[in-house]
Amino acid sequence: MVTKEYYSLAEAAEKLGKSKETLRRWDRDEKLIAVREPISDYRIYKKSEIDSLIGLFDDGIEETTNNFEKPLKQYKVLELFAGAGGLAIGLEKAGIKCVALNEIDKWACQTLRENRPNWNVLEGDIKSFNFEKYRNKVDVVTGGFPCQAFSYAGKKLGLEDARGTLFYEFARVINEVKPPICIGENVRGLLSHEKGKTLEGMISILDEVGYKVVPVEVLKAIHYKVPQKRERLILVGIRKDINIKYEYPNPYKRIYNLVDALKKGDLYDCDVPRSEGSKYPEHKKVVLDLVPPKGYWRDLPLEIQKDYMGKSFYLGGGKTGMARRIGWDEPSLTLTCSPAQKQTERCHPEETRPFTVREYARIQTFPDNWKFMGSISQQYKQIGNAVPCNLGKEVGYSIVKFLNKYYKKNQENLASISLDKVSIVSSNTPVPSTSKATSPTASISSK
Repeated sequence: MVTKEYYSLAEAAEKLGKSKETLRRWDRDEKLIAVREPISDYRIYKKSEIDSLIGLFDDGIEETTNNFEKPLKQYKVLELFAGAGGLAIGLEKAGIKCVALNEIDKWACQTLRENRPNWNVLEGDIKSFNFEKYRNKVDVVTGGFPCQAFSYAGKKLGLEDARGTLFYEFARVINEVKPPICIGENVRGLLSHEKGKTLEGMISILDEVGYKVVPVEVLKAIHYKVPQKRERLILVGIRKDINIKYEYPNPYKRIYNLVDALKKGDLYDCDVPRSEGSKYPEHKKVVLDLVPPKGYWRDLPLEIQKDYMGKSFYLGGGKTGMARRIGWDEPSLTLTCSPAQKQTERCHPEETRPFTVREYARIQTFPDNWKFMGSISQQYKQIGNAVPCNLGKEVGYSIVKFLNKYYKKNQENLASISLDKVSIVSSNTPVPSTSKATSPTASISSK
């Protein structure tokens, strides 16, 4: 069993923001040598050594990445499952105009209308809307559809097999609108959902409605100016008549930490505004008072560990989200829809309390003037479900880059067709000549 003086392989990998395989390779190459747990022989790492390395990989590195791309024209997006607007804000910052947003949650819809009165918010079940009027009027359809399993009745999953799921509605809208590109986003778990069959089915459905899917990638938000260890799976479909490669946004080298989110700095020009927030019940506060910054349940005295963790104490896995206090010099763990749940505690580094609403919003890179509607719990839910705005912006740049190539190629093709027509007309038009040597009749006479 890993003691509180040591991290397991998974815990060390999470702390350093590296994969477990990277740490295994470093151990083999003697770059970061692990010790072995006596009973299991698993790799473990001295806590003090790992903590001393946090952030070391990013210090002093000159940032050379820049995904910015200026739109050649006004591009437009139809967004489905829009939530509180995280992705929409990001796309807007990238220069893409939202022509309509569909969302079923009434509080999220109120949030969208409150902040962007000019946005066309279509409130209600997506099943009740027809989107054919947007054909040839939008350049991209986006949507963070919930992950649902399908029925695998046939050898190849088709659109009808997915009827009743929200991905079916996502594909239906794409089929109605036929944009050059569509973007779906989901949790990383979609990769392994139903042993990969759900994702495989989604890809075959998009193929059926006329879209080839780019190799799926999981983007880590910390690589896109988001101070949070959040991951989002991105599903990109390109209309089959378009032969242009889509490129995911390049990751940035700099990693932003909690201090960058809540204090004045490069991300924000002032400290986080004060706001309402949840509170821990007294029994939980007493326990979390004992946890240091960047610490979690393993930092508690053994008897308190057993009492607080209950049956979870004897189960496997690091459970690093339990009784977790975030440190100033690390990114936040992934925010959830509720900041005080036992499995996913995200305690403030100095005060024993959950993050406030505005602190939550900062960690998700929402602007300070973005107002959330509804009760405190509704506001947390909206923020926790959102795509981080800065991640959305970087994805937006990649969409703009693709559309710039697409429309530029279209213009070149149209210009080429016009030149060909001129050339054909010119070659078929008789040209009078005064020279007997080139006259058809003169040539015949001379024979």
